[in-house]
Amino acid sequence: MSQVLTMWRKTSAVPVVGSRVFSVLFAQKAPYFASIRPRFLTIEPNRAELLIPKRRRVHNHLGTVHAIALCNGLEAAMGALAEATIPADRRWIPKGMEVSYTAKATSDIVCIAETDPEQWTGTDPDLPVRVRGVRADGTVVIEGVIRLWVTPRA
Repeated sequence: MSQVLTMWRKTSAVPVVGSRVFSVLFAQKAPYFASIRPRFLTIEPNRAELLIPKRRRVHNHLGTVHAIALCNGLEAAMGALAEATIPADRRWIPKGMEVSYTAKATSDIVCIAETDPEQWTGTDPDLPVRVRGVRADGTVVIEGVIRLWVTPRA
């Protein structure tokens, strides 16, 4: 089991503060993620969810969550999914992101990353991760794909 998944399972088992502790530790590993203050909700193989709180620091000129903050949240969710899912004999790196902004991000946003188990067993190094951000009322505000390059470990 991956270090990220092990740490998630240990910390999230602690009531109330466990997921917050994990989220802070995750953001320390990749400090740029701290800018959105992600709060992880779910991490399991093939799925990760986190919440971006709507606060002034992530607003754009319209007072909604900025598009790049949304992309940052999607990338953090994808990274947690990849670490929790990838076979031990492989490594990954993101190689591109394609997103569409579909509605205004006027509330906290839940960022979701998903894959199918079969995607991790093939020989094709190009692995698309489906991502989306959802407003509190269920409206999808951003959706797309983050492409990973998955290769054997040296």
